[in-house]
Amino acid sequence: MDRFRVWAICATLATGSAVAWPAQKGDAAKGKEVFQQCGVCHSADTDEKKMGPGLKGLFKKDKLANGKKPTEANIRSQIDDGGNGMPPYKDVLGDGEKDDLIAYLKTL
Repeated sequence: MDRFRVWAICATLATGSAVAWPAQKGDAAKGKEVFQQCGVCHSADTDEKKMGPGLKGLFKKDKLANGKKPTEANIRSQIDDGGNGMPPYKDVLGDGEKDDLIAYLKTL
């Protein structure tokens, strides 16, 4: 009886954890494909500037080129709105493609 209770509690907690922590949005492999159009201006394997800043370690940086923290929301805003020479991609990329791209950028 005690083993059953422990098992039931563990199963309940595991199910609750899946609800509390949703799966990460985006597919990094698909995001790498999306990044190919970004690679003209941005390098993925260095932080050296091409036309735009290199994006290696993007989410580990203290701040973005615009001075904001590298959060998903701020990076999505930069992708959507562009700025400082970068064109806006709000109407070019779909939400799923942006999710995939951000998932890929997290791997750099």
